[in-house]
Amino acid sequence: MSDVLFGFLTAVSPINLIAACVSVGIGITIGALPGLSAAMGVALLIPITFGMPASTGLIVLAGVYCGAIFGGSISAILIRTPGTPAAAATAIDGYELTLKGKAGKALGTAVIASFIGGILSSISLYLFAPTLATLALKFGPSEYFWLSIFGLTIIAGASTKSITKGLISGALGLMISTIGMDPMLGNPRFTFGIPSLLSGVPFTASLIGLFSMSQVLMLAEKKIKESGKLIEFDDTVLLSKKEIKQILPTALRSTVIGNIIGILPGAGASIASFLGYNEAKRFSKHKEEFGHGSIEGIAGAEAANNAVTGGSLIPTFTLGIPGESVTAVLLGGLLIQGLQPGPDLFTIHGKITYTFFAGFIVVNIFMLILGLTGSKLFAKISRVPDNYLIPLIFSLSVIGSYAIHNQMADVMIMFVFGIIGYVINKFELNSASIVLALILGPIGESGLRRAIILNHGNMDILFHSTVSKVLIILTILSLFSPIVMNKLQNKNK
Repeated sequence: MSDVLFGFLTAVSPINLIAACVSVGIGITIGALPGLSAAMGVALLIPITFGMPASTGLIVLAGVYCGAIFGGSISAILIRTPGTPAAAATAIDGYELTLKGKAGKALGTAVIASFIGGILSSISLYLFAPTLATLALKFGPSEYFWLSIFGLTIIAGASTKSITKGLISGALGLMISTIGMDPMLGNPRFTFGIPSLLSGVPFTASLIGLFSMSQVLMLAEKKIKESGKLIEFDDTVLLSKKEIKQILPTALRSTVIGNIIGILPGAGASIASFLGYNEAKRFSKHKEEFGHGSIEGIAGAEAANNAVTGGSLIPTFTLGIPGESVTAVLLGGLLIQGLQPGPDLFTIHGKITYTFFAGFIVVNIFMLILGLTGSKLFAKISRVPDNYLIPLIFSLSVIGSYAIHNQMADVMIMFVFGIIGYVINKFELNSASIVLALILGPIGESGLRRAIILNHGNMDILFHSTVSKVLIILTILSLFSPIVMNKLQNKNK
């Protein structure tokens, strides 16, 4: 409890409040720009957070994450172009309200529902994360090996439409993770005589390349999108008490859905938003309004996709398994700060962890304030043409890659990973799977080799413990998760 109290007091310090406010604004801006993703925003800001105190840096990344998920609803509502995939369901009724001259009401519903989903999902962080961290204390070398395999199959399988493509993405990431010094023998592997690769692939540079520079290449190959017609709206974004009462049950129901989906690694905010929308329609007394401008539909989708943010952080912090692509990047931010997911985050680094949890609450409060007061400004941002975006993202990618180690080699590697990310997108593979493999690959390799050495070459030790057996079963089940997830998504569209 002392760490919890310390976390709240630190989170409301002036510097952390400013960091939360600014990062949420940046996140909303990124989310409101169609084509840019929350993962890209988090990857771009990781170099900036490197020089900050760990707790402040994590609050900044959380602010971008939460802000971007909500920000996607702005362009979804105003121009029927979801800023992020998580806002696809929001566009169904949001744009219909815009056509009726009620864009303000639609945006107000989105921000209030997003706040409810985000703030309540933070409760699950306090309730469930420490329990899972305690379970992680039982993990030895063999358990960590199976945990890495389980994490890879989950995000590789559930994040793409094809199991084969998902596994190819994970295998590619595993291959890249072997570059550098052998963890047991100290011999250089696959470095091709390049000294900067002896310590492995620079993680920050690879993140920025995969998620940001690849986006530059994707935007550059298309016809430059000019500044489109801005939807002007005069109605207020504030909802009446009657309207708040109308959407509250839907928002609470979708919060539970989104939280559960977030805790299940690999499902993601897109699936949660469609499930939330479907359940809102199922329980609504005004089913005829859905598809024609229902605020319940917007609330159902937005509360669900924002509740995913808190839920997805639970497996990320406790087991090192990201709930979705954004938390895969955020996991990289944890490691760069020298924080290893697991029990140590709640014991040795407890003050930092609980400051982040409290900061997550602060971030959602700022999201509500900025969403209600700045909707018209963010609406204008959503129409920024690509000829401004491309050089901006390019410049930030180069500066961010160079900033960590002040080496041009990192910039070159960032460009290489940008090309890899571009090719991956073209073949519909999954960048998050590669990032996760870069993180889990060394953990799995070290666990496997240590377990075999400790058992004098006998591999039976990998199957002895109950935890190992459970993880093996979960790994097998996760390989079939894409089939289940695709059926759920298609059913609820």
